[in-house]
Amino acid sequence: MNLAILGATGSIGASTLDVAARHPERYRVFALAANASAAPLLELCRRHRPSYAVLSGLSDNAGLRREFAACGTELLFGAAALETVARHPETDAVMAAVVGAAGLASTLAAVQAGKRVLLANKEALVMAGPLVMRAARDSGAQLLPVDSEHNAVFQCFGDKRFVRKIVLTASGGPFRASAPDTLKSVTPEEACAHPNWNMGRKISVDSATMMNKGLEVIEARWLFDLAPERIEVLIHPQSIVHALVEYADGSVIAQLSNPDMRVPIANALAHPERVESGAQSLDLSSSKNLTFEKPDLSRFPCLGFAYAALRAGGTAPVVLNAANEVAVEAFLAGRLAFTGIAGVIADALAAVAPASADTLEDVMAADARGRREAATRILALAA
Repeated sequence: MNLAILGATGSIGASTLDVAARHPERYRVFALAANASAAPLLELCRRHRPSYAVLSGLSDNAGLRREFAACGTELLFGAAALETVARHPETDAVMAAVVGAAGLASTLAAVQAGKRVLLANKEALVMAGPLVMRAARDSGAQLLPVDSEHNAVFQCFGDKRFVRKIVLTASGGPFRASAPDTLKSVTPEEACAHPNWNMGRKISVDSATMMNKGLEVIEARWLFDLAPERIEVLIHPQSIVHALVEYADGSVIAQLSNPDMRVPIANALAHPERVESGAQSLDLSSSKNLTFEKPDLSRFPCLGFAYAALRAGGTAPVVLNAANEVAVEAFLAGRLAFTGIAGVIADALAAVAPASADTLEDVMAADARGRREAATRILALAA
């Protein structure tokens, strides 16, 4: 199987390469892509010798092309090159791990080309769920979730007729037990110190606000074709139970594993078979407690915003995601307080009425509007 890994220099990319390297007889690294991290990407190409590499955030550079060519890799530049390798006839599977709205076009391209798409970019379904799912039906693409929670549901999900609800678990992030009046002074370093998972900075902040779980609720709605009221979230600080599926007879089936992204990645790569992932075996005898609690929406308002946007439909989830990306970027840059993230999102949602999201042009226009509204609000707060 020829793999194109979009987002190769991030944590998901590293885990995917680790799993693939354990099974060289099954997987060949065909293409690797990053935004602007030329040196790390070059090192990966020297190690894995892909046919193609992409630097989507850089313009053509002859010197870099020569460096990559020395290890037998053709280097492409610009965002459109992500779509090129995603659609390439020799690409069998695409790891869609570009963070944020920037990953939508290449994910959609892979789906339209009928590839096996390992979906780590939840924003593609948050922004354009109906478009992506329709394209998958038309092309015959396999859409396999890589988020640990969605992959867990995928493993537990049987005949939808008998499914009562699904439950996505959340760690609660680093501030689950913090006093609300202390959160305004939270620093980016504190917000990115996730207690269980090793993730990028943007996703770590989303976990701290629980927006990440809100986006996952929207993603789950499209992946599993369930109404919002049949998708529940529980805080589970140990991150051992990743999701549960409840059936009409009262049975509840759960997927458990240590918090290691190689588990869902290996599952999506090998489905319907199973391969060794490199993750440590789960020793339940050493787990003293597995606890669950309902999230407090007064502490985690972003989760409530996500449910509201999902129910509103149309472009509301697009605006939600756009405003969140702008707000998190401002927080990480020191231009917005941690507690200001939720306020910026709420204001953007209030300012932009939901509209039709029938085409990619509709989606991208709403994304731009949401970003403008969020940026305006951040400037006003700084004044």
